[in-house]
Amino acid sequence: MPVDPQIQALLDKGTGVPATHTLSVDVARAQYEARVVLMASAAEIADVREQTIDGPGGPLRIRIYTPHGRGPFPLLVFFHGSGFVLCSLDTHDGMCRNLCAGAGCVVASVDYRLAPEHKFPAGIDDCLYATRWAAAHAAQLGANPMRIAVAGDSAGANMAAVTALRVRDEGGPPLCGQLLLYPVTDYHTPGTPSYSENAEGYGLTRDTMKWFWAHYLNDESESTHPHASPLRARGVSGLPPALVIIAQYDPLRDEGEFYAEKLKSSGVSTALRRYDGVNHGFMFWVGVVDKAGMAMSEACEWLRGVFADTH
Repeated sequence: MPVDPQIQALLDKGTGVPATHTLSVDVARAQYEARVVLMASAAEIADVREQTIDGPGGPLRIRIYTPHGRGPFPLLVFFHGSGFVLCSLDTHDGMCRNLCAGAGCVVASVDYRLAPEHKFPAGIDDCLYATRWAAAHAAQLGANPMRIAVAGDSAGANMAAVTALRVRDEGGPPLCGQLLLYPVTDYHTPGTPSYSENAEGYGLTRDTMKWFWAHYLNDESESTHPHASPLRARGVSGLPPALVIIAQYDPLRDEGEFYAEKLKSSGVSTALRRYDGVNHGFMFWVGVVDKAGMAMSEACEWLRGVFADTH
């Protein structure tokens, strides 16, 4: 399928913007933060607040979104993308509001430490810690500690997948689902066919992924560690149900599909949804891109289902 006209219009607006991998980290961060003003208005929810907890590397901010209605609500612990290096609670505020409203759950969005200042595994240590903290403090969040899922987009989906692996292997808390939006699941080398097919021209590029990985890892030898590349995990049985959403014009398309197939073949209840005509990051554009709204609705419906299946 050709590129969706609504996606193409956004790509055209980005013509002339310097490629991420050509920028310093500070400039790249500013460029990504500036995109927030372009986003459509997000869903209305009841409350948003922040608190800071004592994380494994120091103070750790968590932004808590509460839906309308009467709790306790299910709880979604959310990890933002972008490449382990960029983005923030603010860049993903709209996405968290839409998940909160659409799935009827409390969302705890985690401001984990970023590379290159804090390399692997600092970020995933924060994500695991925050998930355990949220479970332990579910009551004060207005949430049910028995109905917890993790979610993320791109590098955040990597962290959600890794958190699911770690809570299985390192003592809980039990999770009822993992929502993985166009996830990073493997290192850029040797790469997949989609890494070549979509190497450039669709927003995220192969060169930018190389830039992200170079900032994230201490050494290339870490690329095979399953907590960096969950596709390399030896065993994925016993993990919570998953929804994996992938995009046609995305260098990461195939590794997301491969991870979903790995989960399925190990007996994990897994739904794989591919959205054609769209690119990496398309779910930012709810209210602007029709397929973004469709994918968000599907993600929220799936979350409601896995939360309802947990007693």
